[in-house]
Amino acid sequence: MLDKILNKIRPYIPTKLFKFLQPPYHYSLALLAALIYRFPSRKIKVIGVTGTKGKSTTTEIINALLEEAGYTTALSNTIRYKIGENSVDNKFKMSMPGRFFVQRLIRKAVSSKCDYIILEMTSQGTLQFRHKFIHLDAFVFTNLSPEHIDSHGSYEKYVAAKVKIADEMMKSKKANRIIIANADDKESVRFLACPSEVKATFSTKDAEPFEIKKEGIDFTLGAKTVHSPLSGLFNLYNLLAAIACIRNFGVSDDVMVRAIEKFEGVKGRVEKIKAGQDFNVVVDYAHTPDSLEKLYQVFNSSRNICVLGGTGGGRDNWKRKEMGRIADMYCDEVILTDEDPYDEDPNQIVKDVAEGVTGKTPKIIMDRRAAIAEAIKSAKTGDSVLITGKGTDPYIMGPNGTKTPWSDARIAKEELEKITSTAQNSAH
Repeated sequence: MLDKILNKIRPYIPTKLFKFLQPPYHYSLALLAALIYRFPSRKIKVIGVTGTKGKSTTTEIINALLEEAGYTTALSNTIRYKIGENSVDNKFKMSMPGRFFVQRLIRKAVSSKCDYIILEMTSQGTLQFRHKFIHLDAFVFTNLSPEHIDSHGSYEKYVAAKVKIADEMMKSKKANRIIIANADDKESVRFLACPSEVKATFSTKDAEPFEIKKEGIDFTLGAKTVHSPLSGLFNLYNLLAAIACIRNFGVSDDVMVRAIEKFEGVKGRVEKIKAGQDFNVVVDYAHTPDSLEKLYQVFNSSRNICVLGGTGGGRDNWKRKEMGRIADMYCDEVILTDEDPYDEDPNQIVKDVAEGVTGKTPKIIMDRRAAIAEAIKSAKTGDSVLITGKGTDPYIMGPNGTKTPWSDARIAKEELEKITSTAQNSAH
């Protein structure tokens, strides 16, 4: 309610005054939310996960490991909110929702007698003090690469915003607080420098020998060889982050092996859409140059038809041409389309991406459904259609706050079924 009131009066507040008032305003809301819900994070084990990529998948793997061990869990991430067996889709387009929402969710988890709650935590959330008064037991750092630079002002400030979450954990009076960091990421030293009772790292060295295939990952967990249905090096890192975290809570390797072999992935993250076709159709959230390249590398052995946009108007313009360059390098056909233009001209966003596509001529199809349909129609046996940028995002965000309900996975499934239906009718 207070946020809505502020948005209405914002145009009448001088910019300098608004910026000056923002920190105490957001801090006050965070404190008020914690007071109203009686500091619920003190009553439950809380695991926070941050990084540029892999946050949602890592939270889901941690959740799966804990559930396999017999614990009752709650969860908050970009994809969904969950308490016990009750789960609802996240339709806020916010990875870390508002202070009152989070504190209320934690209180509900406590009331439902959950043993753990796993929270996806973001740098943009720290700008509004959403991490305040959440008492963490464990903090997991996945990786860092440039993102949200427009919001933070520089990469250094972006990193500092992430580190603030670890700093906040140190204010908790909980015992045996744990920091888990990706030792293969150069920024891990920043997180491991934060004081904590327990520090743990993970690295691909922990998984050796391992083999990454299109259909899954075979790796070593302790003395065991385990097969995960997940694809890509990035998912090996997500698995290792979750394992390193949960080991500190006493879950055995046997339990983790069972959970990992059953865990088939997360909606919108290398999600394979199947309707009986003889080629791959994949929906993925990849929205940074690094994540886009890592996805394309998974399917580097096939002929790739790639559907992508500029991953959002009004921010991070620097990455558009770079994403076009990466698509040019890995994709046999490039289809550029509308994504989330907000108040920016969608045609200009696509032109910016197209500047990076120099080795081939991209198709520009602004209607996103038509772009997906064209990619699917172009696919032949063994090809891979890779649809990126939105994942599970429930809307296409347009000018003046307009929202068009959307689902890449649903649209891809519908277009695949049209082809299947046409083929069946032709056969008869």
